Amino acid sequence: MASALPNEADIPVYFDDAFVPLSQARVHPLDRGFIYGDGVYEVIPAYGGHYLRLDAHIARLERSLAEARIANPYPAQRWAEILTELLSRHGGGDASIYLQVTRGVAPRDHAFPDCPPTVFAMPRALKPVPTNQVERGLKAVSLADIRWQWCQIKSISLQGAAMLRQQAIDAGADEAILHRGRWVTEGAAANVFVVIDGAVVTPPPSNWLLHGITRDLVLELAAQVDLRVDERPLRLKELLAADEIWLSSSTKEVLAVTQLDGAPVGDGQPGPVWRRVWDAYQAFKADLRAQ
Repeated sequence: MASALPNEADIPVYFDDAFVPLSQARVHPLDRGFIYGDGVYEVIPAYGGHYLRLDAHIARLERSLAEARIANPYPAQRWAEILTELLSRHGGGDASIYLQVTRGVAPRDHAFPDCPPTVFAMPRALKPVPTNQVERGLKAVSLADIRWQWCQIKSISLQGAAMLRQQAIDAGADEAILHRGRWVTEGAAANVFVVIDGAVVTPPPSNWLLHGITRDLVLELAAQVDLRVDERPLRLKELLAADEIWLSSSTKEVLAVTQLDGAPVGDGQPGPVWRRVWDAYQAFKADLRAQ
């Protein structure tokens, strides 16, 4: 561990009811997260030592655990205390907390075991969104969505998403935008928005996409800057003809897609509607840091 992660071995993590250095956290090989990918997770950003919508992330974690039928080891208040303490031990600042809960350690069997879940949470410094991605936007490709049918669960089983993301990278793009037949779902690791005739359109929450906390924030900020917001099913042909395309996630924030399937989106530059929301997002972060 120390040789592979020389700068992270001693960072504080939370592992099964204790704060320990990362180098001392040990996962059992029969943990169902390792054997089956049987677990859920959250990625929670913080700015200036203040979490971005911690309550919403905990609520989504609770929904994911309930839908996956994994025992929730803590009430919401205890989750908040643990994550606040972990961020404090990390030193505050801009950070991203990765939180994972698996079904636990048990003999290998597909049926659910009766065992306590495994909890792991790790902070990392949150790197700013690269300037070139902000100024030039992202390249994306449209791909058929090969993932499972319960995408509202933030599952650690990310093999399908990883395969799609790598397919995009192999094509010289940054991200994949997914569709099931003629309907757009989301990105391989992001929610998707388009601008059509000045209105911001995004697919509504369903089992085909993750109910993004950042997605909700982007919609709120769009409304605050007097943009018309429309949550409705989005056709692939609308995506391909959109005036602007955006992607959002906790680490991407909200970025413009300026090239899709090798063709420019709009004039090939981040659009003016995106800029209004991007500026609002940066102002929101500044307010959070100032709290």
